[in-house]
Amino acid sequence: MDFNTILQILDSAVRLMTPLLLACLAGLYSERAGVFDIGLEGKMLMAAFTSATVAALTGNVWLGLCAGIIGSLMLSLVHGLASITFRGNQLISGVAINFLAAGLTVLLGQKIFGLGGRTPTLNPGAELEALTTPFRDWLSGIVGPDLAVTLTTMPRFTEIRLPFADALRDVPVIGPIYAELISDHSILVYVAFLCVPATWWLLNRTRFGLRLRAVGENPAAVDTAGVSVTRLRYAAVGICGVLCGLAGAYLATGLSAGFVKDMTAGRGFIALAALIFAKWRPWGALGATFLFGLLEAIANRYPNLELGPITIPSMFMNALPYILTVIILAGFVGRAIPPRAGGEPYVKER
Repeated sequence: MDFNTILQILDSAVRLMTPLLLACLAGLYSERAGVFDIGLEGKMLMAAFTSATVAALTGNVWLGLCAGIIGSLMLSLVHGLASITFRGNQLISGVAINFLAAGLTVLLGQKIFGLGGRTPTLNPGAELEALTTPFRDWLSGIVGPDLAVTLTTMPRFTEIRLPFADALRDVPVIGPIYAELISDHSILVYVAFLCVPATWWLLNRTRFGLRLRAVGENPAAVDTAGVSVTRLRYAAVGICGVLCGLAGAYLATGLSAGFVKDMTAGRGFIALAALIFAKWRPWGALGATFLFGLLEAIANRYPNLELGPITIPSMFMNALPYILTVIILAGFVGRAIPPRAGGEPYVKER
């Protein structure tokens, strides 16, 4: 395995870990506040569908991103109402959200596009042109035809070339790492990585973050101090919805070029396993999701991995991330202690 191959695998790992990282951080906010959320999968799926649908109908990926966040936030609101306001079982609420998203996305996709539950491919072409024309005609009456064409011909996120990437490409070792591994990613990849230090700072260096963590450990003490437990938990669930929206939108408009049925493929559950592996810490989430992304990248690169006389079949390689998930959830990576008030609805004493 040469240096270029290693770079290609790492580059693929970075792309594949991005939705996992965003979903893992989403779960971190929610569970740190004491609201367990296994509905990450459903929120990502709904965000992927709504972002791809709006991007296909408008030709604008930024409108698609906003739609993805709104779709995820709607399901977060449902989860918040069920688990915070009505004090329902948080696990059942999360499972219901997953089932709701799985069925609703296919139903709406078939109703809108008639393509078996998927959206059109988000690449310029006659199929997409016919869909975006009504919105472009309406928009041209507001911003003018030239700007309307510009705003409706960006259906998916493109790669960003960082400064000096071409100039440094030929520099040994450092050049290829900067030009190929660090540069040429979607903007949501960089947003995901920036969310890690931002989350650490928010949870450990701000009043809001300290209160949020306290709500997940001892909500009664927070309530006694005159701080609304309900408001903090809703804020955490809302942040969770935004991050899941980013993750789903990246899947459909960054990593892929459209929505297909069940395209999250268990990534929400893998993100939960990564969160447990990370012991509910943002920097740990970065390392855990990179490990999962690396395993998936290796499986994609080497469908049949040969180790001397032994050939590992493609089925095993594709199952590697899920096998690691089971190992983590079984507790083989050390004891992970969740927030003490996690999963328990708070009833204010009178």
